[in-house]
Amino acid sequence: MKEITVKELYTLDETIAKDLFEGVTYPWEVLPKISAFILKLGATLPADEYEKVGDDVWIARSANVFPSAYIHGPAIIGKNAEVRHCAFIRGNAIVGEGAVVGNSTELKNVVLFNKVQVPHYNYVGDSILGYKAHMGAGSITSNVKSDKKLVVVKTPEGNIETGIKKFGAMLGDEVEVGCGSVLNPGTVVGAHSNIYPLSSVRGVVPAGSIYKKQGEVVEKYGI
Repeated sequence: MKEITVKELYTLDETIAKDLFEGVTYPWEVLPKISAFILKLGATLPADEYEKVGDDVWIARSANVFPSAYIHGPAIIGKNAEVRHCAFIRGNAIVGEGAVVGNSTELKNVVLFNKVQVPHYNYVGDSILGYKAHMGAGSITSNVKSDKKLVVVKTPEGNIETGIKKFGAMLGDEVEVGCGSVLNPGTVVGAHSNIYPLSSVRGVVPAGSIYKKQGEVVEKYGI
């Protein structure tokens, strides 16, 4: 399904991880590769722009990381990013330039493109968030099915087997997720779409849509 490919979802010039997506059709294909990519890229980052802290954590000198935040490597925190009070970065995380990781937000095995905001009590695991994507307070990605089976992406054109057990959500550029929403395993939200607050989302939300509830997705005008 063309609409959920890397090319359609993301502006690759808006991430330091551009090369991670080379040769990849669907974005979830990079999830098992994030850790090794960070280790390789981190070793090449200029020391005048990035400081290596502890084991395999590179933090841009222009980033603002609160003393109470915890960052476990491998991880890269981009230029002018903000990692706020009690943020918990569990490893395998790339936080883009100008991104915000907020109070008590937890990240694990993720790529946040530039200017992504996960600012209030969010859990984002095994997910890719595109340029300027924003998750409202308390919204989370659920990254493991309750039956612990491999995640399947359900599209209008048929199911796509991912072969992955842990897979949260793929959010395209400028996606807005309302407060208190749950993005179920294997969710893909097309660029410029909005998710209503308190939604439970699964499957594919087309680009340029407003997701009101399951079975009620309308076209977003003015894009």
